[in-house]
Amino acid sequence: MRLIAAPMWEFGADQGVRQFAELGVALVLSTLIGLERAVQQKSAGLRTHTLVGVGSALFMQVSQYGFADVLLRDHVGLDPSRVAAQIVSGIGFIGGGLIFVRRDAVRGLTTAATVWLTCAVGMACGGGLALLATAATAAHFLVIRGYPLLTRRLPALWSAERVELQLSYRVGAGLLPRVLELCTAAGYKVLRVRVDRAPWKGRDRTTRVVRAEEEARPADTGVAEVALALEGTGDVLRLVGEISELDGVLGADAGHDLDGSD
Repeated sequence: MRLIAAPMWEFGADQGVRQFAELGVALVLSTLIGLERAVQQKSAGLRTHTLVGVGSALFMQVSQYGFADVLLRDHVGLDPSRVAAQIVSGIGFIGGGLIFVRRDAVRGLTTAATVWLTCAVGMACGGGLALLATAATAAHFLVIRGYPLLTRRLPALWSAERVELQLSYRVGAGLLPRVLELCTAAGYKVLRVRVDRAPWKGRDRTTRVVRAEEEARPADTGVAEVALALEGTGDVLRLVGEISELDGVLGADAGHDLDGSD
């Protein structure tokens, strides 16, 4: 038993300073990525990204060093790289859990892509490619933090923002044409309009204005809920305020559809 258990705790070529350093680099880089996501209050934050990075690095080390004694035996053929390939397949379960669709709006794509990148960073660290892993981490911050600043400086044609507007109003007041006029006057182009007679249900968005009468009003069929997909460079806060002041409007809810919000 002593002879069998000894290699598990032996500090040598396969479990030495290099391997611990690789795990340490993966820990630091994935922590940096996780901190950025945690500051943005995303669903996958510091702990998720750190564990993904360190776990991926460890899987890579197992793929590299864990089968060395088995491969030395005669008539044994293994492909250790299959372990690394399964990391990429397995991370899809986490990414799939972060992406969800709400009212035709897809959320979580950027966070899922960040988890996927963190997995790649951890794999690079576990494979001894610390410089490439560091470069990929720097690229993450460039894309996540730098690209939004770049898009705001592009011409109006390219910097137009997608906005999803939800509102509820009493049927029969002829409010929809007036709302569309306000959207156009605010600098937005209406891409899609959907009307539903279902009762109003507020959602956690960037901006929300709900009147007191709506909170106390029971569900009735005289209320319409409208979903508008807008594109433009207007002031969404001002637009929501103007719409909420219209007689008959019970609630208005709007949010930017940006990559950085995922």
